Amino acid sequence: MPYSQLDRGKIKMKPLAGRRNKVFIERDFIRPGDIPVNLCASSREIIAEAAGRIRKARHEGRPVILAFGAHTIKNGLAPVLVSLVETGWVTHLATNGAGIIHDWEFAFQGASSEDVRFGVEHGEFGNWEETGFFINLALNVGAYLGKGYGEAVGSFIEEEGLELPGAEILEKEIEKEYSRNPEKCAGACDLLAIIRRFGLKGGKLAVPHPYKKYSVQAGAFRLKVPFTGHPMFGHDIIYNHPMNNGASIGRCAERDFLTFAGAVSKLEGGAYLSIGSAVMSPMIFEKSMSMAQNLALQGGRRIENHYLLIVDLAESHWDWTKGEPPVDNPDYYLRYNKSFSRMGGEMRYLSADNRDFLLALYAELSRL
Repeated sequence: MPYSQLDRGKIKMKPLAGRRNKVFIERDFIRPGDIPVNLCASSREIIAEAAGRIRKARHEGRPVILAFGAHTIKNGLAPVLVSLVETGWVTHLATNGAGIIHDWEFAFQGASSEDVRFGVEHGEFGNWEETGFFINLALNVGAYLGKGYGEAVGSFIEEEGLELPGAEILEKEIEKEYSRNPEKCAGACDLLAIIRRFGLKGGKLAVPHPYKKYSVQAGAFRLKVPFTGHPMFGHDIIYNHPMNNGASIGRCAERDFLTFAGAVSKLEGGAYLSIGSAVMSPMIFEKSMSMAQNLALQGGRRIENHYLLIVDLAESHWDWTKGEPPVDNPDYYLRYNKSFSRMGGEMRYLSADNRDFLLALYAELSRL
């Protein structure tokens, strides 16, 4: 029996304005000066230690990378993240595909987070016209322009629109670059197919983002700080929309992965914070560290003096300073801890809500 693919073109998309949302950014966002409420003394000690390592890293010109899961955005923490970048404490931000989407929806309509159970039951989960159309279009254009995943969406938010090349411009570029620059030609071919399929015209496509001040992607783009997006194919609602193009996703995501790996390659003496990311952060870090260590060893050095702080809600009963637990210990299956415990340097684990942690860290770093 031949394989049969689902036809996304037949999916009925609905207007985003008609969706029932659970989070409203103007109601639920968190200010950098808010007070954390649920941290014990031992947690505050770890946060003070982390702040000290961050201060030392930045004083010595070393990077501080902060990777986070989508709930950091859903919890309204974008203003705190932007403040950490503005004050120079964080030099690189990274998130998954869902973090990109929630941040964009907040900027576009001020609300995000749908009822998944209800949506799947009624065949509408993720089938939202504006989210699928605009994020995918930003990525399609970004892939053609040589942008990364986070930059493509962040610039779209900050500039409140896109400059679309017309079909004739793309046709001429394809003819010009066909033999001398196949990669650029391929990107132009992909975008030309999308432009034709959706009947798009060249020129400025204005898309207002009235809540863009709450967007961490836009803030990072404005501040010229790397914000990398690390999606996994099929994980995010934008894959439901026919505007989605695998080649564009791949081009943008590959650029961001290599940008992230480039930051990790400079991590000697620096700090890495992983907040509420059980899969994306440990997986991209371990591959990046392996490549970075490979290059370092070729140059007669090692990356070994780096600080890792892992933050999540799950409690751990293992002392991770002793390495990883045996396979019959349940903590062995805390993937993020197990992965990071293998990454050299000095690792700490903190069980805390991301809101309390980031507010406490910001307060600690703000001390004179």
